[in-house]
Amino acid sequence: MKKINVITIDGPSASGKGALARGIANKFDFNILDSGVLYRLYAYLSKMSFSSDEIANQIEGYVEFKKNKEKLLVSYKSTDVTSELRSEIIAKSASEHSSKKEVREALFNIQRNFYDGGGLVADGRDMGTVVFKDAKLKIFLTASPEERAKRRFIELQNLGQEVNMPALIADIEQRDKKDSYRKLSPLLPAEDAHIIDSSNMKLDEVFSMAEKSVSYTHLTLPTKRIV
Repeated sequence: MKKINVITIDGPSASGKGALARGIANKFDFNILDSGVLYRLYAYLSKMSFSSDEIANQIEGYVEFKKNKEKLLVSYKSTDVTSELRSEIIAKSASEHSSKKEVREALFNIQRNFYDGGGLVADGRDMGTVVFKDAKLKIFLTASPEERAKRRFIELQNLGQEVNMPALIADIEQRDKKDSYRKLSPLLPAEDAHIIDSSNMKLDEVFSMAEKSVSYTHLTLPTKRIV
């Protein structure tokens, strides 16, 4: 299989995939795909009574992504919907939709099309096992449910949302079980993935470890970004 210039970062909810993906994309000037956002967009648009094909067309035609050091910004028809997509209601709905074959099929080509021949960091749950099996570098990032709940708690508080820590831990454990044991695209590391447990690590430590993996992989990096 011919390998393409893609870095995949898979792992469970709140493991730090998004922050790591943004850091790598900014460092090496790669495009970025947050597949979780696509499923959240699907959940968000499904409330407008669109069919699967219509939702795919809406995402391709009217959704824009913009990365910065803090987060991935998402707009739909020129309206910023980033905060709305981060709500727990949308997250739970997205998790339910992601287990449906027609939803995954509707979003598959959209995800593949994020790779334009340059460089791409793809963040999700099945990027290295399904969507980009041909990626040059695959990372599986995980952490304990308790640590991930703490991170999610802070994130939601910063968005002004009321959260309950025990309920958050229970929800994460339930989502882990559902993602890991579903028949379609279960959450698991690719056979050739670099596994990183970030439970007791700071973001800069995780980034340093991932950066070493990048340096040992035959990725094509922009000349000005080579380290």
